[in-house]
Amino acid sequence: MTAGVIDDLAGDPPGGGRWACVADTVMGGVSAGQLRTEPVAGRRARHLTGTVSLANNGGFLQMAIDLAADGSSVDASASTGLSLIVCGDGQEYGVHLRTDDVRRPWQSYRARFRAPGAWTTVTLPFSGFAPHRLDAPLDLSRLRRIGLVAIGRPGPVDLALGDLRFY
Repeated sequence: MTAGVIDDLAGDPPGGGRWACVADTVMGGVSAGQLRTEPVAGRRARHLTGTVSLANNGGFLQMAIDLAADGSSVDASASTGLSLIVCGDGQEYGVHLRTDDVRRPWQSYRARFRAPGAWTTVTLPFSGFAPHRLDAPLDLSRLRRIGLVAIGRPGPVDLALGDLRFY
């Protein structure tokens, strides 16, 4: 990664990772969505849209990026947190981090933010991320994946990401 940039939408993400849309269908749920790179409110964005359903024990839709093209971890320990430029539907979303310590699909380190209807910069210090269903402390020297997630609330999803970086 160069100068903290994870994805500034100037081209492919510098770490070589690719964005993916992941729905709860991987675990039997029925949520559905899509991830496109397109203009949103006058800015190029990664745009996640769809619907979260709680049916079939489901309940999430996310856009996720592996920080390294080969799925290996990166060292983010020199950073204080994440900075996101987002625009959305006014709903609350999560940022889920995965490290080498995360072994199960339901484990992650989590923080939340609101995505207002106008482009806004959100900063999330790593100290504010809480472990979810694991005991290991967040090891930033072994960070693998970042997901922006609509989780636990049924209904439409409309989240646009214009920039993502370490700060």
